[in-house]
Amino acid sequence: MSAIDFKLIKTDSSSAARLGSLTTPHGKIDTPIFMPVGTHATVKAMTPEELTEVGAQIILANTYHLYMRPGHELVARMGGLHEFMHWQGPILTDSGGFQVFSLGELRKITEEGVKFQSHLDGSYHFISPETSMEIQEALGGDIIMCFDECPPYPADYAYIAKSMEMTSRWALRCKNVKKRADQALFGIVQGGMFSDLRERSALALQEIGFDGYALGGVSVGEEKELMHDVMGFSAPFFPVDKPRYVMGIGAPEDLIEGINAGFDMFDCVMPTRNARNGMVFTSFGRLNIKGSRYAEDRLPIDPECGCYVCKNYSRAYLRHLFKSGEILASRLNTWHNLHYYLSLMAGARQAIAEDRFADFRRDFYAKRETM
Repeated sequence: MSAIDFKLIKTDSSSAARLGSLTTPHGKIDTPIFMPVGTHATVKAMTPEELTEVGAQIILANTYHLYMRPGHELVARMGGLHEFMHWQGPILTDSGGFQVFSLGELRKITEEGVKFQSHLDGSYHFISPETSMEIQEALGGDIIMCFDECPPYPADYAYIAKSMEMTSRWALRCKNVKKRADQALFGIVQGGMFSDLRERSALALQEIGFDGYALGGVSVGEEKELMHDVMGFSAPFFPVDKPRYVMGIGAPEDLIEGINAGFDMFDCVMPTRNARNGMVFTSFGRLNIKGSRYAEDRLPIDPECGCYVCKNYSRAYLRHLFKSGEILASRLNTWHNLHYYLSLMAGARQAIAEDRFADFRRDFYAKRETM
């Protein structure tokens, strides 16, 4: 029996967009949903209470970084991630695969797993599918991910095929050693930019059987149009009755295209990282709050936004905070960006429920063209 229950409520008649409900041991999630990233068991600049206020229903924590510091054993002794970070909603932990493989020359991949050097102190470590499961079970997330190889882009067909087949073997090993019945396990579909490999990967994972399925290996340097194409041709290979997750995509337009293709779950550091760099998202596109043009601008970040920040602070003040290096700049920019992302998801859900997602998508792009 699965630790989660996914119900597909409705599919939009003019697209593949899906409205769903995902019940986990720590609460229900309305899909499609964006998951703020809490790399080190914290969504940077936000308290758990503030995350709830901006509409977060589930957050993501990073297996690799928590393994490195403070260590999964310590987190387990502290009661698991929920108690450790004072977040009572659902948590998804990634497998650590993407972070390990992004170490480049600092790691070596074999059939057994990956040997790598710590980005913190250069010490050597080894993560296998079995180790990844052990770490994620100690962390205690509601949804955990199979350990996979995230291949580079570009890479040739032969390499991608070999990598994808190993990812499938690793997925079986993950399922075989998973112990906790209160955690759902998702398989990760690989296959690069090749439709036939994506299909082979998806079918191999379905033969093993998982609680949900993720699309990995996108947003790794490919052009946006190609990323959108991969989501479009891959979604039909995924089961209809299981949650579908695209890993690591985060520009608002990418989320819209992911929903349009038929995916349900998304995560990315973009809204939080960009906020700390002075980039905020609005209904009419991106706005760089550092710009001198905003020095005496009394308008809120987005006149159409109803978040706490837009109700109370001007662009001029937010620019002043950023230029002064004030911590409050990161906090307020992050608050607004996450509110924007989560409101975009709420708008998409409402549009699918009312069978007008095509209009919603068209209006999203039309607003940006008028800025």
